[in-house]
This record gives sequence, C-alpha cells and structure tokens, in this order.
Amino acid sequence: MDYRHAVAADAPAMAELFAANHYDALTERERAERGFVQGGFDTESLRSMAGQGTLLVADDDGHLAGLLGLASPDNVTSPPPPVQALLAAQDTLRWQGRPLRSIPFLLYGPVVVAAAYRGRGVARGLFTAALQSAAARADLLIAFIELSNQTSWRVHVNGFGMVPLGEFTLGSRPYGIVAAPTHPEPPAT
Repeated sequence: MDYRHAVAADAPAMAELFAANHYDALTERERAERGFVQGGFDTESLRSMAGQGTLLVADDDGHLAGLLGLASPDNVTSPPPPVQALLAAQDTLRWQGRPLRSIPFLLYGPVVVAAAYRGRGVARGLFTAALQSAAARADLLIAFIELSNQTSWRVHVNGFGMVPLGEFTLGSRPYGIVAAPTHPEPPAT
C-alpha cells in the first residue's frame, strides 16, 4: 500500500469513494455498522484540494483504498458549519492546559476507506501518514466526529488514541472534538 498525497487524477475515484460512504447515501443501519462521511466533496472540489496538497490517499497498485483530508485552518475557504463551530471554540478548547488557539494544528478529516479494504489497516496507515505529513507544520491534528458515528469514534479514539477535547451541537446533531499530537511522546519504560 502506498500512502501519498493525492493528485488531480485521483479526483474521480475520490469523489466516487466519498459519495458511496456519504451520510445521505447510507441507510441508518449501514451508518451504524460502517460509519459515514459528511460534506460536499465533488470531483472538482477534490481536484482543487489535491492541488493544494490537503488530501492523502491509500493507493493499492492504482486502486484507491482510502482518503484523508489534512488542512491548515487558515487555508479553509468557506468552512462548513462543523468546521466553523470547531474554529469558534479555539479559546475554550484546551490541550495540556493551553488554549487550542495557541497551538499550531491541522484539521484532520474526512477519512474514508473503501469497503474492500476495511479491517486491513488502511485507516491506521492514513493516520500514520497524516502524523508524518503534519509533524513539520503542526503540533496537533484536530478532528470533529458526529457522536452518532460510533465506528469513527472507536477507530480514532479507542484505536488511535485521539483525545476528546470537547463537544458542540449543530441543529440536533452532537459532535465530539478530538486531538492527536503530531509528535507523540515515546512510551515510558
């Protein structure tokens, strides 16, 4: 598996993968079993994001196994409501006692893995690639996860060790904000 930055030519496959796993394309049962992604990411917006270097992909010999967004909050034009809510909470969210606003961070997500590749370490590979890509630019990766998306919560919090920082609600939908240090401390010996 090759974990790399997306290129414009990846856009059609990324759009197809995103659409197949979008909240609105799945039944309630499918959302509960495999998670979901949100937002408006069509081929052109994904092509533009690839050109800006804000997407990572898992490439299995020319087959798109997964994708992950990784962007500086300063470079997000017209942020969607969940990103606006996260950015508005920067003074109240804390990482190790410091307000989030005082810490360089990148927005992590969305993340989606193709059905044929689930359970094969692709999400972990994308997470690791994101940490490596972000290490020179930021101290934290920050994500929001709709709390009904327990699959994503289990993967990111229980599996990868992302730390919950707070919550917000948009309409009737609650979200959790989670973080991961880009320079994790080595385990104590």
